[in-house]
Amino acid sequence: MSEDEGLRDFMQEWFEQFMGRFDRLDKFMDIMSGRHNVLNGERLLDNQDLCQLLNVSKRTLQRYRSAGELTYITIHHKIFYTEKNVEKFIRDHFSKGDNNSETELEPEPSD
Repeated sequence: MSEDEGLRDFMQEWFEQFMGRFDRLDKFMDIMSGRHNVLNGERLLDNQDLCQLLNVSKRTLQRYRSAGELTYITIHHKIFYTEKNVEKFIRDHFSKGDNNSETELEPEPSD
């Protein structure tokens, strides 16, 4: 076996291992993209999800939580919002015909 053939075989084996890792990573990403955070059958949204949904900053979400206007749960030191509580918050605070509401909120650009 010549030096060129040895190098070619080595490179072929290395390339196959490398592509195998990509294939495993691709499968993992497919699995993870299909997952949602769920608690008792209800979808959970994290801060980033809710900031994007409401078009508000993380600080604004903190103000809503501190004021008791937005119910949340903490799991392993991370804040989540149930879909049901988010829908209630939106109905209560972003309703379109409620001109007398003192809590009417204007969405702001996110951080």
